[in-house]
Amino acid sequence: MQVPPPGEDLARQPWYHGPLSRQEAEDHLLHDGDFLVRASSRGGHPVISCRWRGSALHFEVFRVALRPRPGRPPALFQLEDERFPSMAALVRSYVAGRRPLSRATGAVASTPVRRQGPLRRSLSEDMLVHSPAPAERARERKWSTSQPADLEHTGLSKEDHSRRGAPALRVPALLRAGSDPMLLKAPAPLGTAGESLRASDGQLHAKAPTKPLRTPSSFLPDASGHPPTYCELVPRVPSAQETPPGQSCSEAEAPWWEEEEEEEDLCFSRPQAEISFSPPDAPSCLLGPQNRPLDPSVLHTLRGLFLEHHPGSTALHLLLVDCQAAGLLGVTKAQRAAMGVASGLELLTLPHGHRLRLELLERQEALALAAALAVLGCSGPLEERAAALRGLVELALALGPGAAGDLPGLAAIMRALLMPQVSRLEHTWRHLRRSHTDAALAFEQELKPLMRALDAGSGPCDPGGVALPHVAPAVRLLEGEELAGPLEESCERLLRTLHRARQAARDAPRFRQAAAQRLRGFRPHPQLREALTTGFLRRLLWGSRGALAPRAQRLQKFQHVLSVLSQRLEPDH
Repeated sequence: MQVPPPGEDLARQPWYHGPLSRQEAEDHLLHDGDFLVRASSRGGHPVISCRWRGSALHFEVFRVALRPRPGRPPALFQLEDERFPSMAALVRSYVAGRRPLSRATGAVASTPVRRQGPLRRSLSEDMLVHSPAPAERARERKWSTSQPADLEHTGLSKEDHSRRGAPALRVPALLRAGSDPMLLKAPAPLGTAGESLRASDGQLHAKAPTKPLRTPSSFLPDASGHPPTYCELVPRVPSAQETPPGQSCSEAEAPWWEEEEEEEDLCFSRPQAEISFSPPDAPSCLLGPQNRPLDPSVLHTLRGLFLEHHPGSTALHLLLVDCQAAGLLGVTKAQRAAMGVASGLELLTLPHGHRLRLELLERQEALALAAALAVLGCSGPLEERAAALRGLVELALALGPGAAGDLPGLAAIMRALLMPQVSRLEHTWRHLRRSHTDAALAFEQELKPLMRALDAGSGPCDPGGVALPHVAPAVRLLEGEELAGPLEESCERLLRTLHRARQAARDAPRFRQAAAQRLRGFRPHPQLREALTTGFLRRLLWGSRGALAPRAQRLQKFQHVLSVLSQRLEPDH
């Protein structure tokens, strides 16, 4: 992470108002979406003040200081999920992407309130907010006769120093370096500071205080019932403890998809049983123990959940779940010993990979049906369905090569968009082309040709641009499905498909490395991650009882449901 350019200076931003009180900030916020950034009265921490739904809300920004290092910002700024090298970058991301400042309130900052008049500054603000101090402040020189840090005064006597009018020695406030927020410590008396140093310290600074416990800067109501000082934020605890890029920390534990792969024994071990990479059934935080199919309350929750995350974040969630379902990430040593190979990409090409192949087919079908339901389940105005189509196109682009690189996820989304029940919605597609032209052009000119090439076995499959290859054609072929088309073309396609399957098995370590690289530093949202698992999708679509029915029967039944929904949206004339 590079140091922000000079234009990122907080003092240069027109929406930054300096040390402003809460009441003064609220007086500036007149309409929903109006926002400004100020320095809080208790320490100068940056605070985003925003008006939303008639109320003035205040969000304190988490600031994590980094150890000084060339080419790296001195601190990172965070609201709930992502960290940014400057406040300007944070504000730009949330405003341009219309992302909620907090999940609890859903407040969106859209219109900056510009500062009128010169910017007021305070000492605490200069120390805590990422803004360079004014150039006219000259650094005061320290005077010492014994410490190596003051060898620059060699040759001057105390009398000479006094004649020059140098000010008295002043010990500055101590700044805490490291991954915790910066701490201020009261200046120690001059005598005690000198007595507490050892001969090997070589500086006038006292030792840094003991690290405090890390606590999020969100304030909840206390027992007295008084309202909180700031609106509640939901910080990601693992993300708050994440090691910033370029900083080494032996205390932090990397998630399982970032751990280094253990070296395998070169001797062959005979496979013992078929392996499943589907996680075992666990209590769901979204579904009850006995849920009905297409529960309206669950669908409403899922809609809000996906609206909170931009397509890039959703694509990373889907990549993580797809990699685990395909046995590319999270494979235990016991599973590797049982299946005789190191990766699910190798297992699905072997005879005892039958169970994994069925799971992958089931997953792609469930994802495609759920994506189609996102469009066909919109019973509101035409614009709502067109917006759902645009969201799926943007997600497909975020899953493509060079982005998340999740080709199975891309294939599932494209399969939903190309379903007859969705493609027949003539008025919806016409509205998409008229209101969201960029998405419509990307679907026709980029995604559809890419999908045809992937199904034909000639699409991109390089582990650099792809994190998880498109294995559905090989899986269907190995499960006995015949290739359509003339005999000569079918034979060529068969050879290409088998060749791609061998390539994927051979390059499995490189695909794993590419997937782990894309997911490095990523902290998934627990509910969104669960909503993308195969088990959750099966229970959502068919209910807890219907999910146990045979696969062919379930698919036929739901295709009929989608046909009914499509006819209700746009009946045949």
